[in-house]
Amino acid sequence: MSDLYVSWEEYHANIEKLAAQIYQSQWEFDQILCLARGGLRIGDMLSRIYDKPLAILSTSSYGGKDFQERGDLTIASNITMTSETLGNRILLVDDLVDSGVTLVRILEWLKQHKEFTITEVRSAVLWFKACSVAKPDYYVDFLPDNPWIHQPFEKYEKLQPSDL
Repeated sequence: MSDLYVSWEEYHANIEKLAAQIYQSQWEFDQILCLARGGLRIGDMLSRIYDKPLAILSTSSYGGKDFQERGDLTIASNITMTSETLGNRILLVDDLVDSGVTLVRILEWLKQHKEFTITEVRSAVLWFKACSVAKPDYYVDFLPDNPWIHQPFEKYEKLQPSDL
């Protein structure tokens, strides 16, 4: 597997490219639902750019050495949001689609929660890997060689408070 190293400048530029792509599609949405942790920064920036409320659903599937081992997907039982309802048209945001399992399972999870009145969900990510079983609606880079992506905040996964 190859490696893709992303700087803060590239990371932020990619979020702006994603925002422009969504805008150019002319699709209107009510709220952004970001998947934490990977989608937090992206969701935050898109929420600010579009002036839309941000909801957060925590998920986890990576661990082990250098957080590069994919395990079972864990999905939080609740969505955190400041609005009364989730909205009807949701922009689902994450950093990447790797295997596609998270995207598929989250879409199923949303359908199972009948308390939400969702009529449409579209997904947006920075990176879409060829090995994925699901294709996001919006993405900045298609990665045919499925590299491991080293994001700029990765250094904090190894940093301890005592190192500061």
